[in-house]
Amino acid sequence: MKKFSKVLAYLLGVHATALLILTVFRLLFFAAVAGQLPSDAGFGSGPCLTAFLRGVWFDNVIGCYVMALPLLFAIVAAQTGRWRSWMIRSMGVWFGVFYALAFMASAANIPYFLYFTKTLNASIWNWAGYGTTTAGMLLGETSYYLYIFYFAAATAVFSCLLRLYGKRLRRALALSGKAVVRHDRITVRHRLYMIMCSAVLAALCFVGIRGRLGYNPIKVSAAYFSTSPVLNNMGLNPMFCLLASSFDGLRPENKTLRLMDGDEAVSRTRLLLGREGIDGISPIARRVVPEGAPTHQNVVMIIMESMSAKLMAHFGNKKHLTPCLDSLYGRSLSFANFYSSGNHTNHGLYATLYSFPSIMFRNAMKGSDIPVYSGLPTVLKDNGYTTMFFMTHESQYDNMNAFFRTNGYDEIYAQENYPPEKVANNFGVQDDYLFSYALPVLRRQAAAGRPFFATLLTISNHPPYVLPEWFRPRSNRPEEQIVEYADRALADFMAAAAREPWADNTIFVILGDHGKAVGPPDCELPEAQNHVPFMIYGKGIVPQERTDFAVQVDVAPTLLSMLRLPYVQNNFGVDLTREQRPAAFYTADKTIAARNDRHLYVYNAEVDKEFCYDLHAGRPVPVSLSAAHEELKSYVFPLLQATEHLVQQGMTTDKPRQH
Repeated sequence: MKKFSKVLAYLLGVHATALLILTVFRLLFFAAVAGQLPSDAGFGSGPCLTAFLRGVWFDNVIGCYVMALPLLFAIVAAQTGRWRSWMIRSMGVWFGVFYALAFMASAANIPYFLYFTKTLNASIWNWAGYGTTTAGMLLGETSYYLYIFYFAAATAVFSCLLRLYGKRLRRALALSGKAVVRHDRITVRHRLYMIMCSAVLAALCFVGIRGRLGYNPIKVSAAYFSTSPVLNNMGLNPMFCLLASSFDGLRPENKTLRLMDGDEAVSRTRLLLGREGIDGISPIARRVVPEGAPTHQNVVMIIMESMSAKLMAHFGNKKHLTPCLDSLYGRSLSFANFYSSGNHTNHGLYATLYSFPSIMFRNAMKGSDIPVYSGLPTVLKDNGYTTMFFMTHESQYDNMNAFFRTNGYDEIYAQENYPPEKVANNFGVQDDYLFSYALPVLRRQAAAGRPFFATLLTISNHPPYVLPEWFRPRSNRPEEQIVEYADRALADFMAAAAREPWADNTIFVILGDHGKAVGPPDCELPEAQNHVPFMIYGKGIVPQERTDFAVQVDVAPTLLSMLRLPYVQNNFGVDLTREQRPAAFYTADKTIAARNDRHLYVYNAEVDKEFCYDLHAGRPVPVSLSAAHEELKSYVFPLLQATEHLVQQGMTTDKPRQH
């Protein structure tokens, strides 16, 4: 009986040690986000204490999952009366491996949250297929070394303690080598006592795994108690969140969006967009016939990595990071309230080029069965344009090569085309080289006498941040220096392009693929994550700032209208030169948002919670659900559900469907 007690003490000691280390990670998280917390949520305050206690609650769930098998080993060994040395060592290995994974998730969660304002979740699996690139991103960004050190230190300390605990236990059990030690004769009373203890411990472990005694086990929503997204996420265990979102995504009912009935969503979308549909194509398709002859202007579209509007002086940033963007903004047809469809690059490309909203964390471009879409590249190609896509990294990243070649692009220029010595990191070449490489290609295309459409996707404003030796930034902060560099690379390209003979016959389009965290998060889905610049610049384009709401799906219809090209439109975009949206809508992982100038509605599908804000004060102020918020909900839900419906039905092109 004493030996059984020693084993239980060992198990509880390991469990307590792991919870302590996970709490230290929460302290490190707190230190990293302290500047983003509400004024009444300092260390030791009531809200902070609540977040930490809920964090221990979620940590305990992960700990009980890890404990289940070793506890079963201990119970079986106690009942058989035999202990083996390999059992203790095996339990140590088990604890070491699985807690190392938990520590890794906790360490990685800190920079992940600082970038996305979200706890680590299933969206990271989008990078799983790019091992070398992902490893290069993690190891190439020096600011991540601190978090790698956190992980390594925690794992090393825990491993040393495991060995110490195991050694003491083997000594207490008088185990050495492969020896088998039997208990002293176990009386009936002792055996019953062990059975009762085992049953209680098993029950406690089971309840710990479930997290609660209620009908349903614990869910992510249990961490939410505040209007502060930082406090709510502080109460989550990153490994729990990662596993929960991953397994949720595997369930058949979660593989498709289920906000409302698909047919009803399509009917309401037709009313929202004023579409009658075209038989054989889709219920939202329409024929667009502009007045006047096509202009045959070239189009150069520059999609800038992580370029939040909040980085620009025009939108209140006082650090003068983007003089080129600010200058171009004032000389362009610009849109003050423009939002990215999602929070990942594939979302921005998909929505901008093909005018279909992103479905939260899903990557619509991946898969061995390449989906077919109609959009800006296909319409321009059908009208005699040469279409080109320039990227910094490998062409297979996010399945871009296959998807874009299938859907309208003639040529793809990627890392495979560039000299090896120009590759700066695992995301390929730097922005200035991308622009300098593209310029002579565009010159040759212009000389061929055909109009061209070129898309240039930058990368520098994405970790790992790499500055060229020649660049001298003003800021001393790497995350600001890289913005300065990205803006400078754009300035040099625009200056060089202006000297080209084809420039006067070219429309330049500049926008962000998505935003990034800038300053403290002001709501459940901070505006900086999706508010991005969008400007259309060129000879003959009258400078004007539009303040009505717009989203990335509107880019293609607006450009095609300016080019006066007839086409069949089968997507969710509107022509911003002739139509206005009542609100913007966008997503980030499992969060949906819709906003107008007075109200913001946010729905977090992962926790099944609605968040409503009043924007009258110029910043989000939490309020109760109102009729105005219901109206925003009635706007965004049908659009996203109709997107899901059309994609599932294969109604994504401008061609009649084959039956």
